[in-house]
Amino acid sequence: MDGGCSTADGKTEKGINLNILLSVRDMARFFGYNVDATRIKDISIHDSGVTGIRNQKVSDMENRLELFNKYPDSVCVSIHQNTFSDPKYSGAQMFYSDKNEESERLASIMQSKFVENLQPSNERETKLCGSELYLCYFCNNPAVMVECGFLSNAEEAAKLTDEAYQEQVAFTVFSGINKFVTTA
Repeated sequence: MDGGCSTADGKTEKGINLNILLSVRDMARFFGYNVDATRIKDISIHDSGVTGIRNQKVSDMENRLELFNKYPDSVCVSIHQNTFSDPKYSGAQMFYSDKNEESERLASIMQSKFVENLQPSNERETKLCGSELYLCYFCNNPAVMVECGFLSNAEEAAKLTDEAYQEQVAFTVFSGINKFVTTA
């Protein structure tokens, strides 16, 4: 129900996010990881019978957090696209909470993978979040919010709406997860 931010020509974040997620999921499963996702198609996961957009969004977020916390010793990744009023900004950026001491390491690894694989001139820093990033803040497991790039930047939006580039982003996210899991 909430498409998120969009490109100048109206392509919404939610579709990009879902495409990247499904590719990350498939890569991780291929390499033997157990993977669960909050969604595998374009739906809200609010409880049935909940009415009103606000109540549905709250229920959806609570159900996402329940899944994030369902499996101990998991890695939780929330995939998003960024936007800003000034279109000059670009580049992936990771957000994490200090509620789990490993989240900062996960965010740093993920940021370095984006620089290494896709964006060598990206100098964005990982950012500590507060409770405004509900899933990251209240997740018991290491968690990161991956902002893959800015849909408000025309050049980056063109890349992020391209399926081949989405696959590269997915590989980058997967490689970050894999490095986090295999190094201590």
